[in-house]
Amino acid sequence: MMSALEFAILPVTAFAQNCTLIWSPLNKRGAIVDPGGDLERIEAEIDRRGIILEKILITHGHIDHAGGAAALAQRRGVPIEGPHEEDLFWIQGMPQQSKQFGFPHAEAFEPSRWLHDGDTVTVGGETLDVIHCPGHTPGHVCFYHAPSQLALVGDVLFQQSIGRTDFPKGNHQQLIHSIREKLFPLGDDVRFVPGHGPMSTFGDERMDNPFVADGQR
Repeated sequence: MMSALEFAILPVTAFAQNCTLIWSPLNKRGAIVDPGGDLERIEAEIDRRGIILEKILITHGHIDHAGGAAALAQRRGVPIEGPHEEDLFWIQGMPQQSKQFGFPHAEAFEPSRWLHDGDTVTVGGETLDVIHCPGHTPGHVCFYHAPSQLALVGDVLFQQSIGRTDFPKGNHQQLIHSIREKLFPLGDDVRFVPGHGPMSTFGDERMDNPFVADGQR
């Protein structure tokens, strides 16, 4: 039986990155998406809600999204899935990223599974679609759970904004294509958790996001 996933958003790190805990209410099995840091807080929330952590999901290789992945995977004995291997250079550079941005030391890691467009991941027996959305980083992926009409989009799209493309291997045209051709077709009613800031819907962003609204074509 398909059911809605429940979720809780935990802003972490000095960048207030939206780490998201998602789980099935039927069996309390879940995943943590983008544990960038503040692992004590993340683990306290997992335990407070009684979630059985199955895996870690990563949208892309920037430190505020993936900086705590290696340590959390080791502490909880769970696999890491994602991002796409085009972000390998970001993940291998995790220790350098931590120095550059003034973060606690972060270990590089090799995901248990790289993800590609059209793949699926399972959380608590529920299936999420993997959508490769390059532009902010070349290996960025988003996760979509159709029964919940919920997408986790990392730093691709924000309320009234879009992801930066001035980092190495960023590409503005790719980003716009990812949003308009891969995310928006999922439907106007889909709610999304961005990497930073408040939630929105694809319909609201299609209507008046100054970067990707329909009228901006």
